[in-house]
Amino acid sequence: MPDPLHILIAEDEVLAAMALEDFLTFKGFRVTVAANGVEALERYARERVHALVTDLRMPRMDGQTLIREIRERDATLPVVVMTGYLTQDSDLTHERWKPLEIFSKPVNPRTICNTLHRMLGLPQEA
Repeated sequence: MPDPLHILIAEDEVLAAMALEDFLTFKGFRVTVAANGVEALERYARERVHALVTDLRMPRMDGQTLIREIRERDATLPVVVMTGYLTQDSDLTHERWKPLEIFSKPVNPRTICNTLHRMLGLPQEA
């Protein structure tokens, strides 16, 4: 049996991070949670990650800076953004950030899971 795909979650809201971690783990992913962008970037540097799920507003390093830093290392890593603060003029809507999906909070963990399945080329669940 192959190793589970590794998802890095960068989220400073503890309950939201725990709920998503529990759901994705239940669905067969390996999950690492970081409380801010700095911690997430450190984890990314140490461990192979198949996708990033991040909030935009976090202490120490925001999600947009985290995405920019990761994109310098891997232009193809799937990224899912969960935020309550996206504006229409956000730079994240530009094609250069793809593959990237953006969702407004609150986000159902099933929606995130289905999006990860699609972005990672996994079979969709019924």
